[in-house]
Amino acid sequence: MLIRRALRTAPVVLAATVAGLLLTALPAAAHVEVKADKAQAGASDVTVSFSAEGESSKAGIASVKVALPAGIAPADVSYVSGPTGWTLAADADGYTVSGPALAAKKNADYVVKVAKLPADAKELTFKTLVNYTDGKVDRWIDAPGTDNPAPVLKLAAAAPAATTTAPSAPATSAAAGPTTEAAATTAITEPADAVNDEGDSSSAPWVALAVVVVVALAAVLFFRYRRRNSGTS
Repeated sequence: MLIRRALRTAPVVLAATVAGLLLTALPAAAHVEVKADKAQAGASDVTVSFSAEGESSKAGIASVKVALPAGIAPADVSYVSGPTGWTLAADADGYTVSGPALAAKKNADYVVKVAKLPADAKELTFKTLVNYTDGKVDRWIDAPGTDNPAPVLKLAAAAPAATTTAPSAPATSAAAGPTTEAAATTAITEPADAVNDEGDSSSAPWVALAVVVVVALAAVLFFRYRRRNSGTS
């Protein structure tokens, strides 16, 4: 009885164990999100939105510092909008947005504009430090799949360059025209009897083969007919 019950409950226990292992193995989600209206390499005047999650239940976010990825200079970034009273200040490797402290657990959502994205980039990583009023700092600076992943903006491939106008034909091509035209005229005016002779000689074997097939088929039908009549007589 006990063995039978254990066998019935074993699949449930195994499923729960596997689910627990999978949940603990999943990487932590990024707590700073980034998105753009034109997420394409080489795009210009791109509006980039960030959302830094307020994770402290006791202190609010006072500032957010971002290290810009290669190919984007601090001077290329301008402030669009954010929490009331917040402003953007450029620094050596990026910028900092700051202002009156937000309420505890409130996200810091802000928007910037980037003059131009790198033309050869496939993704852009914005390493971010979220500073709280109590001195705590959330460091979202690590690789994706880790406990503290930096926000990453995936980019589509750059638009293809405009097709250049084909160069004009060299002057010598005009002289080559009559020669080509004369060759075509010669081919068209080739004697018709030569073409007909080739056609007749090429079709002769097929005519002979068709005659042989017809004769053989007639012979087979004839012998079958004779055999059938002889059997019924």
